[in-house]
Amino acid sequence: MLLLYVIGFVAGMIAGISPCILPVLPVVLVAGATVPTTSDPTSDPDEPPRTPAARRPAGTRGSGDGLRVAVRTSRSTTLRSRAPSRARSYRAYAVVAGLVLSFSIVTLVGSSLLSAIGLPQDFLRDAGLVVLGVVAAGLIVPPLGHLLERPFARVAQRQPKGDAGGFVLGLGLGALFVPCAGPVLTAISVVSANHHVGLTSVVLTVDFALGAAVPLLVFALAGQRVAERVSAFRSHAALARRVGGMVLLAMTLLIAFNVTDGLQRVVPGYTTFLQRHVEGGSYAKKQLADITREKTGGQLGSCAPGLSTLEDCGAAPNFQGITAWLNTPGDRSLSLASLKGKVVLVDFWTYSCINCQRSLPHVEAWYARYHAAGLEIVGVHTPEFAFEHVVSNVSQATKQLGVRYPVAVDDAYKTWDAYQNESWPADYLVDATGQVRHAEFGEGDYGGTESLIRTLLVDADPTVKLPPRTDVPDKTPTVAQTPESYLGYHYGLPNLYGSTITEDKPAVYQFPGSLPPDYLAFAGTWTVGAEKITSGPGARLELAFQANDVYLVLGGTGTVRATVGPHTETLGVSGIPRLYALVSSPTFESETLVLSFSPGVDAYDFTFG
Repeated sequence: MLLLYVIGFVAGMIAGISPCILPVLPVVLVAGATVPTTSDPTSDPDEPPRTPAARRPAGTRGSGDGLRVAVRTSRSTTLRSRAPSRARSYRAYAVVAGLVLSFSIVTLVGSSLLSAIGLPQDFLRDAGLVVLGVVAAGLIVPPLGHLLERPFARVAQRQPKGDAGGFVLGLGLGALFVPCAGPVLTAISVVSANHHVGLTSVVLTVDFALGAAVPLLVFALAGQRVAERVSAFRSHAALARRVGGMVLLAMTLLIAFNVTDGLQRVVPGYTTFLQRHVEGGSYAKKQLADITREKTGGQLGSCAPGLSTLEDCGAAPNFQGITAWLNTPGDRSLSLASLKGKVVLVDFWTYSCINCQRSLPHVEAWYARYHAAGLEIVGVHTPEFAFEHVVSNVSQATKQLGVRYPVAVDDAYKTWDAYQNESWPADYLVDATGQVRHAEFGEGDYGGTESLIRTLLVDADPTVKLPPRTDVPDKTPTVAQTPESYLGYHYGLPNLYGSTITEDKPAVYQFPGSLPPDYLAFAGTWTVGAEKITSGPGARLELAFQANDVYLVLGGTGTVRATVGPHTETLGVSGIPRLYALVSSPTFESETLVLSFSPGVDAYDFTFG
């Protein structure tokens, strides 16, 4: 593994000069160049050092006394004026040390830690912004900066000298530091998301962070050396500190409002070649695959989906690694042990999935009809896209979709892995003794699942009086239609026709002369990301579909004009990313849909009905 750690360190160095870290470079440079607060918060750095008057016993001076006093005074003045330049500052090192520590912790256990204490996944980013803002205010207002460093001074039993404030700034910066992801950082992220952190992944993460810190330390030291050597910084230290604080505050606001997000797309990916050659070798790929494929192993035995009879599939795994619970009393957690004696339907879903949304009316109807008879339903929300990891988004979508039964937010795929699940939606029917008796993957056969629910309810309580069956229309497509089409390059874009994409930066596309069925094409300016595409000036999208209904997951803010033949409709896009209906027809159609986007709209995934 030693060679992998070397690769991890070099990969970190490459990431430390990648386009993605450009927004943090001004912060690092200012952190090194900024003159720290002095140990005396009342002193004025703009005032030249004072030379104490020469002391001598009272008496008569000799003829050479005046010269000797002058020499001593001059020598004393020279020594005192040079003293600050000899006092070594470790502020640049403190900033980078704080960044390495913060980045490593956030990358490896940040999500797990937030889940454990019930905080949203974007809390650490917000906390990092607050820290940078407070440090910036401390530079602008010296007494506040002195106060910020005092707790660290007490621990070290010394007066604050500015290095402590640099470490605090680094801690905040590490929560915002997002270098361009190559294979090493991607592997670390996957391990962290699946909570499979071990010694190898910890060492690799620290290696990567230290590698990334090397070029950042060079920038911080360069700023520090300029501040030490340029006389203007020394003679106007207070002014330089305030200007640095204003620059830091400005960068904090730009990052907070995502103004810097497009910077990496404008700048060419000048480190991509290095990443591919250093991290993309056969040895690195094999070692990283071994790390990311660490599995805990599902506990669920073989269960053939779609059978109309009950099976014995083994004990149902408990709910594991749940980030948050919704729709329970006080949002308290549930366990299968606490549900013994009830029939439980474990329903895996994700809120932007049209297949899940078509199945939800059936699941909700079962809950309303049979809950009083002993049925409990737990919706395990396992996210497909990054925005579905945010608990507040899941909570809002749950309310909008009318879901009233308990929902377990499975951000880390722990419960998904325990059930060895592979699709959305997926239903596992658990009897009153805690055994899985039926599995159903995908849409359809709702009548068969309901019959098995009724059978298990009677098995659990032979005296139960069951209400009539539900009567919810089954909208599962019954004819061949256009397959689901993801729009991010992570999914390969197999339906894209006539274009070669440019990843992660704006590019101009043109429609082809004609478009075959089930294909799509881009025109105008688009930025194609891993999970989504983002519209720019003149962005349009053409889709040759075969279906009754067309849906598209959209995010951002703006408008989308949808045209099919002579019919045009304009949709407003705002709020959390969610599913929008573009076409709704009572008959099966084979048509071409043209979408015109205002700039700043995100498109994720086409689904059909």
